[in-house]
Amino acid sequence: QVQLQESGGGSVQAGESLRLSCKASRSTRCMAWFRQASGKEREAVAAIYSDGSPAYYTNSVKGRFTASQDNAKNTMNLQMDSLKPEDTAMYYCAAVREDHRGPCYRNDYVHWGQGTQVTVSS
Repeated sequence: QVQLQESGGGSVQAGESLRLSCKASRSTRCMAWFRQASGKEREAVAAIYSDGSPAYYTNSVKGRFTASQDNAKNTMNLQMDSLKPEDTAMYYCAAVREDHRGPCYRNDYVHWGQGTQVTVSS
């Protein structure tokens, strides 16, 4: 079992920054950030491999968001700069199965945190 805990959400104005963190109980092949805005489907935002290398960024956040592995063990961060109102959503940390190998696809993420709210006002 993989336990995930997000932190760092908040309410900011457009153009400001936030940094989210996700602490995992153990390492997995991939970890990712998803978000779900009111009335929209949950979407993948960014994903990293277990060595900290980038695996995915959704086009809408490229150049603004950066996912990284913290020096602390089993911690994934999401630095969010130049935030826009359209970034408003509940942000979730996710991980694949402990024994997952190979590529990480959307449906491979089976462990989820409880989410942290990000609200960006114009």
